[in-house]
Order: sequence, then structure tokens, then C-alpha cells
Amino acid sequence: MVVLTLKKPSHTLSQRISLLCMSMAMPFAVLATDLSDIAREGEKKFAEAESSQAKIDELVDGAQDRLIRYRALLKQADGLNEYNQQLSTQIEGQKDLLQRIDKSLSQVALIERQMSPLVSTMVHALAKFVELDLPFSVGERLQRIAFLEDSLVAADIDVAERFRQVIEAYQIENEYGRKIDSYQAIIDLDGQRREVDVLRVGRLVMVCQTKDTALVGRWSAEDKRWELIDNITYRSAIRNGIKVANKQASIDILTLPLPAPEVAR
Repeated sequence: MVVLTLKKPSHTLSQRISLLCMSMAMPFAVLATDLSDIAREGEKKFAEAESSQAKIDELVDGAQDRLIRYRALLKQADGLNEYNQQLSTQIEGQKDLLQRIDKSLSQVALIERQMSPLVSTMVHALAKFVELDLPFSVGERLQRIAFLEDSLVAADIDVAERFRQVIEAYQIENEYGRKIDSYQAIIDLDGQRREVDVLRVGRLVMVCQTKDTALVGRWSAEDKRWELIDNITYRSAIRNGIKVANKQASIDILTLPLPAPEVAR
């Protein structure tokens, strides 16, 4: 027969509960410590992540700014290339223009060398023409000839200006042939110095009449002097012509002693 011996437990119930609670509390304390460390580590990682993100954002913003500047520089470079092409075209055009100008200057120099003797000849021809023409406005016309002759030897007057002056003088002489003019003068008529009214009709005829209308005369281009003409025939016509020249009467038909045409030789 087996006899069971029951031993009294060494710990009471309260002691066992206390031991159990202690054994259960220990893992929770360890867990709390781990969670705190994890939290701090997480905060650290988050801060690092934020810092990294800020750097990334800064890099992205910088990259965008550089991209914008790069595109602007590309556009500016394109504009500069186009401008350079335009300048190149303009430079080539200016080179062609300079070549044409050089050629023109050479031609101008040649023309100037050819014009100088021409201008001189025109002045001498004009002087001879005035000498042989009807003797009206003699002082004014001779003064103009003297001015042209002085211009021929003036160092500060170029050939173009000389030519312009000569052409202007020719134009003035040309206008004389289209006008009816009247003026007073003292001339030799019938062997005496007499004060007369002179009537000039272009270059066709030049006649005169004394103040008392007693004598009338005509310039003889052949004899280079004033000669008497018939007073009865021409006195009224000359008087009317003088009024027309002075704008005291309207233009009318005048009967004047024209010189006979010269026979061609």
C-alpha cells in the first residue's frame, strides 16, 4: 500500500501573486524603454528627413532657377546669332558701298580735272559775249565777269562751286533776252552827251529818247555807237514801250527799228 505524503506549500498565495506581478511588470518596463528609444530615434530620423527634404527643395529650386536662366541665355544667344548675321550682311553691303564710293570718287576726280578747263572756257566765252552784246547794265555784267574770273584762281572754291557760279551767270544773261527793260542813262547822241530814257527789248533792239522826246536813237551793233533815227516814225512807239517796261501800260504791239539780219558768210 502506497502512502502519499502531502507537504505544506512553502509560499503563501499572496506571495505567489506578488511574484507573478513582478514577473509580468519586468517585460513592460523593458518595452517602455525600447519605445522611448524608438520614439527618439524616429524624431531624429524625421528631423534628418526634414533637413534632407529642405536641401532637396533648395536644390530643386536652384535647378529650376538655373534652368530658367539657361533657357534665357539660349534665347539671348539665338538673338545674338541672328543679330550677328544681320551685322554680317550689313557689313558686306557697306563694303560694296565703299567700293562704289571709291569708284565714284575716282570718277569725280577725273571729272574735276576735265571740268576745270571747261569752266575757264565758259567764263572767257561769257566775257566775250558781254563785250559784243548790247551795252546795257554794263557795270553789273562786267562786275559779274570779274567775280567769276577771281573764282577761277581762288584756292578755297572747288570746281563744282565754280561751275555753279558760271551756270548762274549764264542763266542771268539768258533772262536778259526775255525781258523788256527801261532805264535812264547819259549817252553820246548826235555829237553831244545827252540824258535819255533807254528802252531795251530783249536782245532784239535798244533804242533811246531824250527827256523832251525831241530826239530818238538806236544802238548800232555794227558801228558800236548810238545813231539818230526818224523821230516822227518811232517817237510814239518808244514812249509807249518805256511805259510798258515800267509797268505803266499793258503790253501792246510796238513798231521799233530792228537791225537788218546779218548775211551768213
